[in-house]
Amino acid sequence: MKILVINGPNLNFLGIREKNIYGNQDYEYLKNMLEEKGKALGAELEVWQSNHEGAIIDKLQEAYFNGTDGIVINPGAYTHYSYAIHDALKSLENIIKVEVHISDIKNRESFRANSVTAPACDKQIYGHGLEGYAEAMDYIAEKM
Repeated sequence: MKILVINGPNLNFLGIREKNIYGNQDYEYLKNMLEEKGKALGAELEVWQSNHEGAIIDKLQEAYFNGTDGIVINPGAYTHYSYAIHDALKSLENIIKVEVHISDIKNRESFRANSVTAPACDKQIYGHGLEGYAEAMDYIAEKM
């Protein structure tokens, strides 16, 4: 089982930005946590981050060709307006896709409640902190 974790803009600033919302753990902590989870699931795992919309689309398209079975994506702010990422996700019909958000996007600023990318995914998890990523990986493993 091959899983790709994509983190969008500002996720590399975990532990730096808005600690009251995103917590004190930094991006290295998240990557290590995901690597351990991948090992526990027996998955081949790639964890990747970009602040650039086009790079995220390129990475999604790459997944189509390289045998990726599941994608965990936190599109960051692109969640709320990137129809280009939505379209790229929608193209990956044979890949299980889970959108993850660390915070509870339904109980923050009103613009955050809307996700244009979630309809192109199989599941959305939000408000479970970093653990939401592990839940998403479990979901992919169950669906495999």
